[in-house]
Amino acid sequence: MNWLTGKMISRLIKFFIDIVFAIIAAVFVAPILIIAAVIVHLFSPEAPVLFRQKRVGYKGKLFTIYKLRTMSDDRDKKGELLPDEKRLKLWGKIIRTTNIDELTQIANILLGQMSWIGPRPLLPHEMSVMTKEEQILRQSILPGISGWEAVNEGKSTNRREMAEFDLYYVRNWSLWFDIKIFFKTVLIIFLKLRPEDAIRAPKVLAKEPVKPGKKDGV
Repeated sequence: MNWLTGKMISRLIKFFIDIVFAIIAAVFVAPILIIAAVIVHLFSPEAPVLFRQKRVGYKGKLFTIYKLRTMSDDRDKKGELLPDEKRLKLWGKIIRTTNIDELTQIANILLGQMSWIGPRPLLPHEMSVMTKEEQILRQSILPGISGWEAVNEGKSTNRREMAEFDLYYVRNWSLWFDIKIFFKTVLIIFLKLRPEDAIRAPKVLAKEPVKPGKKDGV
Protein backbone atom coordinates (compact mmCIF):
# COMPACT_ATOMS: atom_id res chain seq x y z
CA MET A 1 0.00 0.00 0.00
CA ASN A 2 1.55 3.29 -1.11
CA TRP A 3 1.44 6.62 0.71
CA LEU A 4 -1.43 8.04 -1.41
CA THR A 5 -3.64 4.98 -0.87
CA GLY A 6 -2.93 5.16 2.87
CA LYS A 7 -4.00 8.81 2.94
CA MET A 8 -7.23 8.04 1.08
CA ILE A 9 -8.10 5.23 3.48
CA SER A 10 -7.34 7.52 6.45
CA ARG A 11 -9.62 10.21 4.98
CA LEU A 12 -12.43 7.66 4.57
CA ILE A 13 -11.98 6.54 8.18
CA LYS A 14 -12.07 10.19 9.31
CA PHE A 15 -15.32 10.77 7.35
CA PHE A 16 -16.88 7.62 8.83
CA ILE A 17 -15.90 8.66 12.37
CA ASP A 18 -17.29 12.17 11.76
CA ILE A 19 -20.72 10.88 10.69
CA VAL A 20 -21.04 8.17 13.35
CA PHE A 21 -20.04 10.47 16.20
CA ALA A 22 -22.24 13.26 14.82
CA ILE A 23 -25.29 10.98 14.90
CA ILE A 24 -24.51 9.83 18.44
CA ALA A 25 -23.75 13.38 19.61
CA ALA A 26 -26.93 14.75 18.03
CA VAL A 27 -29.01 12.44 20.23
CA PHE A 28 -27.21 13.36 23.45
CA VAL A 29 -26.85 17.12 22.90
CA ALA A 30 -30.38 17.71 21.59
CA PRO A 31 -31.80 18.37 25.11
CA ILE A 32 -28.89 20.74 25.89
CA LEU A 33 -29.44 22.66 22.67
CA ILE A 34 -33.18 22.92 23.30
CA ILE A 35 -32.59 24.35 26.79
CA ALA A 36 -29.93 26.75 25.48
CA ALA A 37 -32.23 27.86 22.64
CA VAL A 38 -35.01 28.61 25.14
CA ILE A 39 -32.56 30.67 27.25
CA VAL A 40 -31.47 32.66 24.19
CA HIS A 41 -35.09 33.33 23.23
CA LEU A 42 -36.10 34.35 26.77
CA PHE A 43 -33.21 36.79 27.26
CA SER A 44 -33.08 38.07 23.67
CA PRO A 45 -36.40 37.54 21.87
CA GLU A 46 -35.76 40.32 19.33
CA ALA A 47 -33.76 38.13 16.93
CA PRO A 48 -33.66 34.48 15.72
CA VAL A 49 -32.13 31.91 18.06
CA LEU A 50 -29.80 30.60 15.37
CA PHE A 51 -26.97 32.63 13.87
CA ARG A 52 -26.37 31.86 10.19
CA GLN A 53 -23.35 32.96 8.20
CA LYS A 54 -21.64 32.07 4.92
CA ARG A 55 -18.19 30.50 5.37
CA VAL A 56 -15.59 29.11 3.00
CA GLY A 57 -15.69 25.33 2.90
CA TYR A 58 -14.16 22.36 1.10
CA LYS A 59 -12.50 23.33 -2.19
CA GLY A 60 -13.45 26.95 -1.62
CA LYS A 61 -17.21 26.42 -1.86
CA LEU A 62 -19.36 28.61 0.36
CA PHE A 63 -21.71 26.99 2.87
CA THR A 64 -23.98 28.21 5.66
CA ILE A 65 -22.68 27.67 9.17
CA TYR A 66 -25.11 27.39 12.09
CA LYS A 67 -24.46 28.58 15.63
CA LEU A 68 -26.57 29.46 18.62
CA ARG A 69 -26.74 33.24 18.89
CA THR A 70 -24.65 34.49 21.83
CA MET A 71 -25.14 38.25 21.48
CA SER A 72 -28.18 40.47 21.80
CA ASP A 73 -29.49 42.53 18.90
CA ASP A 74 -29.10 45.82 20.78
CA ARG A 75 -28.76 48.85 18.51
CA ASP A 76 -28.05 52.55 18.86
CA LYS A 77 -30.42 55.41 17.94
CA LYS A 78 -29.36 55.14 14.28
CA GLY A 79 -30.29 51.48 14.17
CA GLU A 80 -26.67 50.32 14.04
CA LEU A 81 -25.59 47.30 16.07
CA LEU A 82 -23.73 48.16 19.26
CA PRO A 83 -20.11 46.92 19.65
CA ASP A 84 -19.76 43.19 20.36
CA GLU A 85 -18.58 43.73 23.93
CA LYS A 86 -21.82 45.59 24.73
CA ARG A 87 -24.04 42.94 23.13
CA LEU A 88 -22.34 39.97 24.77
CA LYS A 89 -24.37 39.46 27.94
CA LEU A 90 -23.87 36.96 30.78
CA TRP A 91 -26.08 34.33 29.13
CA GLY A 92 -24.04 34.62 25.93
CA LYS A 93 -20.73 34.36 27.80
CA ILE A 94 -21.89 31.15 29.49
CA ILE A 95 -22.96 29.61 26.18
CA ARG A 96 -19.63 30.56 24.56
CA THR A 97 -17.47 29.43 27.48
CA THR A 98 -19.10 25.99 27.47
CA ASN A 99 -18.93 25.85 23.63
CA ILE A 100 -22.64 25.03 23.47
CA ASP A 101 -23.01 27.52 20.60
CA GLU A 102 -20.74 25.30 18.47
CA LEU A 103 -22.87 22.16 18.92
CA THR A 104 -25.34 23.23 16.23
CA GLN A 105 -22.53 22.68 13.73
CA ILE A 106 -23.19 18.96 14.14
CA ALA A 107 -25.79 19.63 11.44
CA ASN A 108 -22.99 20.82 9.14
CA ILE A 109 -21.09 17.59 9.82
CA LEU A 110 -24.13 15.47 8.94
CA LEU A 111 -24.51 17.50 5.73
CA GLY A 112 -20.90 16.67 4.83
CA GLN A 113 -19.84 20.34 5.04
CA MET A 114 -17.67 20.13 8.15
CA SER A 115 -15.64 17.75 10.28
CA TRP A 116 -15.12 17.49 14.03
CA ILE A 117 -11.47 18.44 13.47
CA GLY A 118 -10.17 20.68 10.70
CA PRO A 119 -9.18 24.24 9.73
CA ARG A 120 -11.31 27.06 11.13
CA PRO A 121 -14.22 27.84 8.76
CA LEU A 122 -13.36 31.37 7.60
CA LEU A 123 -15.33 34.28 6.23
CA PRO A 124 -14.47 34.97 2.56
CA HIS A 125 -12.50 38.17 3.31
CA GLU A 126 -10.41 36.37 5.96
CA MET A 127 -8.89 34.21 3.21
CA SER A 128 -7.00 37.28 1.94
CA VAL A 129 -4.11 36.71 4.37
CA MET A 130 -3.05 33.69 2.28
CA THR A 131 -1.73 33.30 -1.25
CA LYS A 132 -3.94 31.53 -3.80
CA GLU A 133 -1.87 28.37 -3.49
CA GLU A 134 -2.22 28.44 0.30
CA GLN A 135 -5.98 28.95 0.02
CA ILE A 136 -6.31 25.92 -2.26
CA LEU A 137 -4.18 23.84 0.10
CA ARG A 138 -6.06 24.96 3.20
CA GLN A 139 -9.46 24.18 1.69
CA SER A 140 -8.37 20.73 0.48
CA ILE A 141 -9.79 19.34 3.72
CA LEU A 142 -13.14 19.93 5.43
CA PRO A 143 -13.25 22.78 7.96
CA GLY A 144 -13.74 21.69 11.55
CA ILE A 145 -15.55 22.59 14.75
CA SER A 146 -12.15 22.41 16.45
CA GLY A 147 -8.66 22.29 14.99
CA TRP A 148 -4.94 22.89 15.43
CA GLU A 149 -5.46 26.64 15.19
CA ALA A 150 -8.39 26.47 17.62
CA VAL A 151 -6.35 24.76 20.35
CA ASN A 152 -3.57 27.32 19.85
CA GLU A 153 -5.80 30.42 19.77
CA GLY A 154 -3.87 32.34 22.40
CA LYS A 155 -0.62 32.10 20.42
CA SER A 156 -1.81 34.14 17.41
CA THR A 157 -1.74 37.95 17.33
CA ASN A 158 -3.17 38.33 13.82
CA ARG A 159 -5.04 36.44 11.11
CA ARG A 160 -1.89 35.50 9.20
CA GLU A 161 -0.49 33.71 12.23
CA MET A 162 -3.83 31.93 12.65
CA ALA A 163 -3.61 30.80 9.03
CA GLU A 164 -0.14 29.36 9.63
CA PHE A 165 -1.54 26.95 12.23
CA ASP A 166 -4.23 25.73 9.81
CA LEU A 167 -1.72 25.35 6.98
CA TYR A 168 0.56 23.35 9.27
CA TYR A 169 -2.38 21.10 10.14
CA VAL A 170 -3.25 20.39 6.50
CA ARG A 171 0.38 19.72 5.55
CA ASN A 172 0.86 17.33 8.47
CA TRP A 173 -2.60 15.82 8.74
CA SER A 174 -3.06 12.31 10.12
CA LEU A 175 -5.64 10.51 12.22
CA TRP A 176 -3.24 10.62 15.18
CA PHE A 177 -2.96 14.40 14.77
CA ASP A 178 -6.78 14.62 14.94
CA ILE A 179 -6.83 12.49 18.09
CA LYS A 180 -4.25 14.79 19.70
CA ILE A 181 -6.34 17.86 18.82
CA PHE A 182 -9.50 16.20 20.14
CA PHE A 183 -8.02 15.59 23.60
CA LYS A 184 -6.49 19.09 23.71
CA THR A 185 -9.94 20.50 22.87
CA VAL A 186 -11.58 18.53 25.69
CA LEU A 187 -8.91 19.76 28.11
CA ILE A 188 -9.41 23.40 27.07
CA ILE A 189 -13.19 23.16 27.48
CA PHE A 190 -13.17 21.48 30.90
CA LEU A 191 -10.38 23.66 32.31
CA LYS A 192 -11.94 26.78 30.74
CA LEU A 193 -8.67 27.76 29.04
CA ARG A 194 -10.26 29.38 26.00
CA PRO A 195 -8.95 32.96 25.53
CA GLU A 196 -11.10 36.07 25.16
CA ASP A 197 -12.70 36.84 21.78
CA ALA A 198 -10.32 39.74 21.06
CA ILE A 199 -7.37 37.35 21.37
CA ARG A 200 -8.74 34.27 19.64
CA ALA A 201 -10.40 36.09 16.72
CA PRO A 202 -8.44 39.24 15.84
CA LYS A 203 -9.75 41.30 12.93
CA VAL A 204 -7.94 41.26 9.57
CA LEU A 205 -5.52 44.18 9.54
CA ALA A 206 -5.13 46.41 6.50
CA LYS A 207 -1.47 45.41 6.13
CA GLU A 208 -2.21 41.68 6.34
CA PRO A 209 -3.92 40.76 3.05
CA VAL A 210 -1.59 39.11 0.54
CA LYS A 211 -1.74 40.83 -2.84
CA PRO A 212 -2.43 38.43 -5.75
CA GLY A 213 0.83 37.38 -7.33
CA LYS A 214 3.00 38.76 -4.56
CA LYS A 215 4.13 35.38 -3.26
CA ASP A 216 2.56 32.71 -5.43
CA GLY A 217 3.82 33.92 -8.77
CA VAL A 218 0.32 34.49 -10.23
